[in-house]
Amino acid sequence: MTDPYSILGVPKSADADEIRRAYRKLAKELHPDANPGDQAAEDRFKKVSSAFKLLSNTETRARYDRGEIDGEGNERAAFHPGYAGAGRAQARGAGFEDISDIFSDLFTDFRPRSRARKGADLRFRLDLDFLDAAKGATKRVTLPAGRTLDVRTPPGVTDGQTLRLAGQGEPGVSGGPPGDALVELHVRPHKYFSRDGDDVRLDLPVSFAEAVKGAKVRAPTIDGAVEVQVPAGASSGTLLRLRGKGFPTKGGKRGDQIVRVLIDLPADDAALKAFVADWQPPKGYDPRMKLR
Repeated sequence: MTDPYSILGVPKSADADEIRRAYRKLAKELHPDANPGDQAAEDRFKKVSSAFKLLSNTETRARYDRGEIDGEGNERAAFHPGYAGAGRAQARGAGFEDISDIFSDLFTDFRPRSRARKGADLRFRLDLDFLDAAKGATKRVTLPAGRTLDVRTPPGVTDGQTLRLAGQGEPGVSGGPPGDALVELHVRPHKYFSRDGDDVRLDLPVSFAEAVKGAKVRAPTIDGAVEVQVPAGASSGTLLRLRGKGFPTKGGKRGDQIVRVLIDLPADDAALKAFVADWQPPKGYDPRMKLR
């Protein structure tokens, strides 16, 4: 005996939503388009569809529950012989709108269609001066097809860093979103600054007299020139630290500028030669002591 409840795998107490969900799940699994050449799946699909037709209509379901019709919608002999075939007619007509809606969804699932896809990303290189990398800058670039784009680089970017500009790539496909523009940054070397993490390094030439006696001298920074105190007796390689004169950091602070003092001597200075000719270093002085 064919039992539509068993075919759909639901209890007799199932409500209309449970029956509909059960049918939809089975129909998607057994649909011929999902199982090409599988006769067993096709036969089960037909049984599942017939069971849903009967149970999706409140009148035919009630008649089945009372035993007036069988699982295929046929009149049982013990009930109203003159009404033979009426049950099957009810099963065909009643609930038809519901099943057609579900079939429409199923056919949509199996119908070939193009999916919305995100557009391709665009990649290009942007060269920056050292100070632009430190302070941030707005640069105009030309994309394929002649489109221009203003790129704002934040302060403190690094060489090789990639910026992602959302939605500035190729158009999407079938209604999908546009791709992104990926900007690879390259920082040009500076003639006297160099970068060390978030710090800026600078070699500062000073005269022999400035190193011996000490002096205030002008030194460039990424913010402009400042006065630096060279301590008396400074040797080449002495390091001075200028707080907060480096690159911006993620925490909103800044690195430092490290100044290395380098004593610069004139190429041919007779007076300096005469001075050092009579100069005697202090007893025990050895400039290369650390190398022994």
